[in-house]
Amino acid sequence: PLCSNNNPYASFGATLARDEEQNLWSTPHDVTHTEADDDRVLYNMIVVRNQLDKDSEEWQKLNYDIYTLRQTRKEVRSRWKHILEDLGFQKEADSLLSVTKLSIISDSQNMSKARDILLKLLEETNIFPTSWELSERYLFVVDRLIALDAADEFFKMASTVYPKRPGGDRADEGPRALQS
Repeated sequence: PLCSNNNPYASFGATLARDEEQNLWSTPHDVTHTEADDDRVLYNMIVVRNQLDKDSEEWQKLNYDIYTLRQTRKEVRSRWKHILEDLGFQKEADSLLSVTKLSIISDSQNMSKARDILLKLLEETNIFPTSWELSERYLFVVDRLIALDAADEFFKMASTVYPKRPGGDRADEGPRALQS
């Protein structure tokens, strides 16, 4: 037999995890990522940093900024994944969040609704940091949630877990509050 243990998908999870790590838009040369404005900003920062002397203060500052941007992206993705898992999408969360250049909007009529929900998430929750500029990536994710008839539930959960707080952009106690 070609497959051990009669499970043809045994290595699929490892491959998906490895692909998703690359698809966090943290690797500018990743051929599967969707190029958006925030990708170009990150890419330009990396290009400028790579032209500088590694011992220079400018290189260190740019390196820190690049690291911070990547960490922020990972944190936002983690927040989305947490909510998706709480909504019952434990097995599908990674695939729902995976956006590549092959991703398409499922229904062009959903585009305005997806954009409205995304703007509402930005304005009424802390799922995105205060300084966050909307990423096209999450427009695809919201479109998928609309197709699954889960977008409104996602917004309600995001409002509960990451409520908008005046004077700060961190909602660290959100998940703990939901569990209690």
